[in-house]
Amino acid sequence: MALRNIVGIDHAVLMVRELDKAAENWKRLGFTLSPRGTHSAHMGTGNYTIMFDPDYMELLGVLTETEHNAPARAFLAQHGDGIERVAFTAIDSAAGAEEIRARGCAPIGPTDFERPVTMPDGRLSAAKFRTFQWPVAEAPGGVRIFACQHKTRETVWIPELMKHANGAKRLRQVLIATQEPAKAAAHMSRMIDRETRNEQDGAVTAPSGADRADFVFLTRDQLAKRYPEISIAGLPERGGAGLVIAADLAATEKALGSAGFCSGGGICVSPAAANGTLLAFVAW
Repeated sequence: MALRNIVGIDHAVLMVRELDKAAENWKRLGFTLSPRGTHSAHMGTGNYTIMFDPDYMELLGVLTETEHNAPARAFLAQHGDGIERVAFTAIDSAAGAEEIRARGCAPIGPTDFERPVTMPDGRLSAAKFRTFQWPVAEAPGGVRIFACQHKTRETVWIPELMKHANGAKRLRQVLIATQEPAKAAAHMSRMIDRETRNEQDGAVTAPSGADRADFVFLTRDQLAKRYPEISIAGLPERGGAGLVIAADLAATEKALGSAGFCSGGGICVSPAAANGTLLAFVAW
């Protein structure tokens, strides 16, 4: 039985060493970014969000070292910039934590935190969250997973932030590199109770639930064959490798200019140009 309090992928978290420089980089790629946010003190992090419907991306940086962000700091030290974790939408984080506890996984949390938000009309508000994490060791393909309950969706999904010059609309896939795709996908399947499916090129897909993006586990060689015009130098043997984004490709081509390459049936940006993350824009 699928987890009752967990919907599919909510957002992908990209850890970056230099938060403001990363934000400028993603703006150059045609994304609209939220104003910089600063999380509650015990989190020790700041972020920029890139909002879609129904999901989003998050650029996350460590501002102050805390116990909570120790795994993120370890990731940056070992891998540098890139996809560090992926969140599911939680209907009720407290209930969701108890669901995975009942299945033998000791949850981290729930944890409440918030960040201030200046609304389009100038009002100061707050984005409030309650999250829980699967154990750090339970990271399918090297990508940590957690669940996020949005207590104030109206301060996160702001219409003005959801329009992007590059035509981006929503996430379709999270690409995870691994030497053992079937084993990593089976691990994800156990964590979220979703059936996997085998792809023709040997990759294995794990749907995240509802009409949300899929996880795709594949080797670096399989990734290179899918996107032959893109250099995957710097991507890990094991870990988050890329994001497939549904978009208006005419707008994508115009916004990306020389940063975009036709590959794999879409328009791609190399990991070197996107903070360690391969971006593949596909037809909306």
